[in-house]
Amino acid sequence: MRVAVVTESSAARRNGDIIEALSPFQFEIVNAGMKSPDDPPLNYIQTAFLGALLLNAGRADYLVGGCGTGQGFFNAVLQYPHVVCGLVTEPLDAWLFARVNVGNCVSLSLNQGYGWAGEVNLQLMFQSLFASASEVGYPPHRREVQQEGRDMLAQLTAVAHRSMTEIVSLIDASIVDPVLQFPGVWELLGVGTLADRELARALEARHAVGATR
Repeated sequence: MRVAVVTESSAARRNGDIIEALSPFQFEIVNAGMKSPDDPPLNYIQTAFLGALLLNAGRADYLVGGCGTGQGFFNAVLQYPHVVCGLVTEPLDAWLFARVNVGNCVSLSLNQGYGWAGEVNLQLMFQSLFASASEVGYPPHRREVQQEGRDMLAQLTAVAHRSMTEIVSLIDASIVDPVLQFPGVWELLGVGTLADRELARALEARHAVGATR
């Protein structure tokens, strides 16, 4: 599984903790956001767009993001299609989200409550999120009901959101430019090999305009 990590400015110093907490798993880690406070700044609105773009472009299977409280990134990333995000602050949140909601994104609180042993809490959350994730459904007798709800949510998000191609074409330059110009992002997207050629053309057009600003 390819897991993308998108860290924003208020929590950039936590990036190393996130990467370390993910290291025991056999994942391909895509560290796509800020790696330190010295990187070009990205706010949670921008990292939400970046993360959703990676998911919709097929460049990531799972997304790990967050912000100071986790609330901002959580709300921002849910504005995009094909994103099912959970606000995860403790291991039980992670365990239930993986089994009940079966999402593809988590938002972490990386300043609020992130005190002594904060990095240990991260490790325990990822263990709960990814270990035995095939055990879907809790409690077991509600498994089918939960699956029906998950299917209904997928249908709802398809109706309620614009396509990613439309979003890329219409989104404000203050969001799209810093993301597409952020070091390594354009190469990571590999626009020339995207299966969705409409999305590729929209990205190429925005990237070309942004490069001239």
